[in-house]
Amino acid sequence: MRIERLIREEIIGQRAYDVEDVSCPVKLDANESPYGVPAELASDLMERLAAVPLNRYPEAGSMRLRERYAAFFGVPPEGLIIGNGSDELIALLCAALATPGSSVVVPAPTFVMYRIIAQNSGQRVIEVPLGPDHDLGEAFLAAVVSKRPALVFLSYPNNPTGNCFDRDRIIEIIEAAEGLVVVDEAYFPFCGKTFIPLLGRYENLVILRTLSKLGLAAARVGFLMGSPLLVRELDKVRLPYNVNALSQVVAAFYLDHEAAFREGARAVVAARGEVFGALAQTKGVRPFPSEANFIFFTCDFDTHGLYRRLIEGGVLVRSFHAVPSLRNAMRVTIGSPQENRRFIDAFQGELNP
Repeated sequence: MRIERLIREEIIGQRAYDVEDVSCPVKLDANESPYGVPAELASDLMERLAAVPLNRYPEAGSMRLRERYAAFFGVPPEGLIIGNGSDELIALLCAALATPGSSVVVPAPTFVMYRIIAQNSGQRVIEVPLGPDHDLGEAFLAAVVSKRPALVFLSYPNNPTGNCFDRDRIIEIIEAAEGLVVVDEAYFPFCGKTFIPLLGRYENLVILRTLSKLGLAAARVGFLMGSPLLVRELDKVRLPYNVNALSQVVAAFYLDHEAAFREGARAVVAARGEVFGALAQTKGVRPFPSEANFIFFTCDFDTHGLYRRLIEGGVLVRSFHAVPSLRNAMRVTIGSPQENRRFIDAFQGELNP
């Protein structure tokens, strides 16, 4: 038997999502928060986790959490679904909407999992390059109209470029689309901009949120908000026990102490300006304004060697060297003050030895 003959061509032809296993004291490559559970709250969380009966299945569908988070976001409970991170919710959307010949439209560059999950679901992926200002141009709107995709994914702010797309253009896309338009607000805590108030106006609008950027990435908790009719159908695709009991406890804990977690996000926003300023003052480096918890920048020189030397110096950032159109681009996550200083010193030290 040849196993590859049993696998779909689109699976055989793609590379798996590559998470580089690099051990570095300063890890600024994955858009994680440098701030975890506040120390004064850790014992409370540990007590709650210790009380979880690990011999029992978690609450199916996270129904109590749905009620609480629906009130938190200001949406009806029947219009919200909780997932094992946003990735699972993206997969539910792609699986539920995949039909023969259906397609997904995404900007390029953007969060790579939109393309990978869509391809894995049998969707045809259409990537439309962003304009020179990293915004959605007329070509993107034209693709939505002409290709009639089942799904459009928009990261807002966009990963990796860090900017929020023009709001009026997104509304144009929602109004023109025959399928669903998914606005992924993973980085909402760092920009404060949202499309949630428009959910009642547009039945084809879907919003994603996550706890992963707020110091709880290990828990893998994501949220999808949309039409109750859509959520009802997605619930048929969702696995019964998709969010484990420990993560459900963590998600409830977050709501009980949401103000404390917000402090970490505010600290990241404050530090973002400092890191941007340091990069902007570095010869041959062009950072782009960011509304997320990272900064995307390009260099006038080959960055692959620099990337490797930074690792040798104990600092890990995100390199896009393998992507032809982003060959000299990098992305650095905003860390703690100590991590940011070590990155800046290492980065500038490599360029000015």
